Amino acid sequence: MKRFLFLTLWIALTAVPATAQETIKVGVIAAFSGPFADIGRQMEAGIKTYFQVNGDTVAGRKIEIILRDTTGPSPDIAKRHAQDLILRDKVDFLAGFSLTPEALAVAPVATEAKKPMIIMNAATSIITTRSPYIARLSMTLAQVASPMGSWAFKSGIKRVVTVVTDYGPGIDAETAFKASFTGAGGQIIESLRVPLQNPDFAPFIQRVKDAKPEAVFVFVPAGGQGIAFMKTFHERGLADAAIKVIATGDLTDDHLLDSMGDPALNVVTSFHYSASHDTPENKAFLKAYADANGAQGGRPNFVAVAAYDGMAAIAEVVKRLGGTIDGDKAMEILKGMRIASPRGPIVIDRETRDVVQTVYIRRVERVNGQLYNTEFETFADVRDPGK
Repeated sequence: MKRFLFLTLWIALTAVPATAQETIKVGVIAAFSGPFADIGRQMEAGIKTYFQVNGDTVAGRKIEIILRDTTGPSPDIAKRHAQDLILRDKVDFLAGFSLTPEALAVAPVATEAKKPMIIMNAATSIITTRSPYIARLSMTLAQVASPMGSWAFKSGIKRVVTVVTDYGPGIDAETAFKASFTGAGGQIIESLRVPLQNPDFAPFIQRVKDAKPEAVFVFVPAGGQGIAFMKTFHERGLADAAIKVIATGDLTDDHLLDSMGDPALNVVTSFHYSASHDTPENKAFLKAYADANGAQGGRPNFVAVAAYDGMAAIAEVVKRLGGTIDGDKAMEILKGMRIASPRGPIVIDRETRDVVQTVYIRRVERVNGQLYNTEFETFADVRDPGK
């Protein structure tokens, strides 16, 4: 009897590594509920799209996705999820990260465990400096805001008020826009910062109106705040006062753009992806996205694209390591990796582990009855300006 029990236990224990070896586990930490749930949903939709195109097996190993909801922004919850995913679920990669505070909280956990951490959204410049195991496939706010400052002055705008969300990405966007705009000769009349959660835009927009600038530069995080900002902007009569809106592309999020309606028309933004981007890669992505997510998926946005590319990067690492993941070797493969993305060609900078990509100047226009961010000018090979 004792021998039987020992043999049973031995079989059970030795079976675990064999099973684990068959699966590559990716722990995706993001806000799938709460005020920023749309970011998490777009990540999940982008991951599904990648599997729709490429399947879920690489180098003979099935890729398993484990989703963890932060309800964010919740740094403590994100950190706890990361610890559980590493210790209990034995994940090979950490990925996702809707918001900067959550990515910063997880960075030391990734370092200690030597787990590659793939950023699919969080956009503060400092994130990749917090762990040698971080690679970002999304963007930085400084990267997409800096070209807007140059374009705005060149287009004849000389006096601007800035309105940004008061946390890392917003401050980065404000700083980069100011540097390029004032460096070209423009004037910042006033700089306003709004709270991250449950902002009331009315008093800030009234201050913009009272300052009488030629334009207001805006950053608010994707996920619905752009709709509230543009609604209040028009209700307060700023459009009638001939004050232009220039912004990063989070304001006119592709996924929610049609919900904004006419107030969004003619808003000019700088960003790294538009659903209207006219390339074979993007057309194939849009079709696969619709096939994978159905009508409820809506229109994909930049988060879906970053998640799609993030999975492409993970798959390439798995392929080149033959399915056996080592954190240090994985990071060496990620450095300098090039991907033919739906947004255009991208590369992970070898030194910073941040994405280098084209930034597009776009204008909201009605195309075949729907609103789109139509690209009309490009800034190629843009790096984070602080790196």
